[in-house]
Amino acid sequence: MNARTNAAREGREERAVSLDHFYDKLSSLAYGGDYNPEQWGPDVHAEDTELMREAGVNLVTLGIFAWATTEPTPGAWDFTWLDAHMDRLAAAGVSVCLATMTASPPPWLARLHPETLPVMEDGTRLHPGSRQHWCPSSPVYRRYAVRLVERLATRYADHPALALWHIGNEYGCHISRHCHCEVSAAAFRTWLRERYGTVDALNDAWSTTFWSQRYSTWEEIHTPRAAPSFRNPAQRADYWRFSSDELLAAYLAEKDVLARITPRLPVTTNFVPVAKTLDLFRWAPHLDVISYDSYPDPHDPDAAQRTAFSYDVMRGLKDGQPWLLLEQAPSAVNWRAHNGRKPPGRMRLDTWQAVAHGADAALFFQWRQSRGGAEKFHSAMVPHAGRETRTFREVTELGAELAAHPDLLRSSPARAEAALLLDWPAWWALETDAHPSEVDYLDGALAYHKALYEASVPCDVVPVDGDLSAYRLLLVPHLYAVSHEAAARLTEYVRAGGVLVMSYFSGITDEHDRVHLGGYPGPFRDLLGLTVEEFDPRPDGTWAEVTHLQGAEAVLDHDGGGPAITRHGYGAGTAWYVGLRPGPEALRELLDRVRAEAGVFPAAEGLPEGVQVRTRVTAAGERVRVRLDYRDGAVAVERGEQAAR
Repeated sequence: MNARTNAAREGREERAVSLDHFYDKLSSLAYGGDYNPEQWGPDVHAEDTELMREAGVNLVTLGIFAWATTEPTPGAWDFTWLDAHMDRLAAAGVSVCLATMTASPPPWLARLHPETLPVMEDGTRLHPGSRQHWCPSSPVYRRYAVRLVERLATRYADHPALALWHIGNEYGCHISRHCHCEVSAAAFRTWLRERYGTVDALNDAWSTTFWSQRYSTWEEIHTPRAAPSFRNPAQRADYWRFSSDELLAAYLAEKDVLARITPRLPVTTNFVPVAKTLDLFRWAPHLDVISYDSYPDPHDPDAAQRTAFSYDVMRGLKDGQPWLLLEQAPSAVNWRAHNGRKPPGRMRLDTWQAVAHGADAALFFQWRQSRGGAEKFHSAMVPHAGRETRTFREVTELGAELAAHPDLLRSSPARAEAALLLDWPAWWALETDAHPSEVDYLDGALAYHKALYEASVPCDVVPVDGDLSAYRLLLVPHLYAVSHEAAARLTEYVRAGGVLVMSYFSGITDEHDRVHLGGYPGPFRDLLGLTVEEFDPRPDGTWAEVTHLQGAEAVLDHDGGGPAITRHGYGAGTAWYVGLRPGPEALRELLDRVRAEAGVFPAAEGLPEGVQVRTRVTAAGERVRVRLDYRDGAVAVERGEQAAR
């Protein structure tokens, strides 16, 4: 593993880049979308310029899937098409977030180097014909990718349209668990050497005396490929860590080039809806600005809350800084079983939700709807039917509306008084096999977030090693795997006066998935004032436990007896334990009580169900409230005295 991969694993910040260059290109919130002019001819290009001006577009993402157009055969470069589009956009006053084009290699790379193709855990090799058909550990893929980025950065470093670099695209979206080829296995062994130092230390961490799995040399260790029965859970959790780090190392290989050739230009990549794939808190220091792709389902009644959760995560990745919404759908997507359109006004509501939660950009996939290919039925700002459509009318109206609030650009989202702890290593360890019952980490996080969201209580999302001192209330769902050091930080948070709510199946194992002995929940027993002797999951899927109080008071018992929800004063604070999965109404009732005791209140008083309010603070110190009404789709931007109420 090279120094870059090690930097990724340790999550070190490498440079601090000012975003002034990006923001200086904009006079208001960034508005536009993915632009793929290589799919069209000159007549359409001319119309695009006219329609972008009409719609108020000021930023497009260019070239994401253009590697094969730019390098149609190995080493035969063609930048003339891109030169023309960069010049045309600059003349039209449209800035460019230029992609490095490395998300989807040309077919010739697989023909010349089939070893760059990813391999599944059962040995199946994947092939071109889709996208992201590359092994993240492949030095050959990285060499060709870096060569392309060198050319792009050198050619466009000083182009007046260039505002921001976009590396790759949606890392981990399809290669979600990395690759199981021999190159990946060798990279995994190198990663493990750096993590553990010796095979004996690895054997201890992985508990390999169980099932005669003890390794005598590094060469015996592979990725967790298909096996007869349950695979080693610690190995699988480390493989998730490695996969996230190795994808990050591929990203950093490209970022290195950009930092050297265009040091003043900020760099980003677009994250997909919050998933197990990447430890975003480890990635965040390596993005100059966080970017995100959001695709709520119009048919999902919980879509707005799920989206709010993701936006709260994005805002939390850089301690509350504004972020960029780089993709959303104007109407329907193409990849669900039933791709419902967004009804009139929903695109506007969705966009303002992102702005309310801290977005400084509202871009779409894509500008013009493709005529062919796998995403031809994915909606776009300019639909197949063209300008005279509801979608384009709404796009134009929204562009004018966003431009009317220039002071929202780079305004600061108001910091919340409540936070939810999110931890990818705990997620990875929790969702291995052979546990007392299936526990869905993301489902638990969403449930706790929802109880605050429905009360219109702002909630930040923080890592286990983040600064917790500013929060009155901390929610900790399913922190299954936790080190003693992290547990001590949470304990100190409560001792200093914080209010903590911890869900069941937390504090069970250490960071290597070895059980904390002496009774559950391990290092949190003193904090919570109880010991869980046994888990007692029921046939109907409900969770119960055999719990002994050791200072805590029972607030609610399980059906059949025994404490289910407890409260324990600890130092200057209070620790709550929820030893069951309450229904949505019961959890809302509990957290309403807890947050009232903690002094955490809604963003505005007297809001009816279905109405959300979030606040941003401008550079001039003005508080701007965005009111989102999910009952009728109304949006109101409130300022001055009205916003302060």
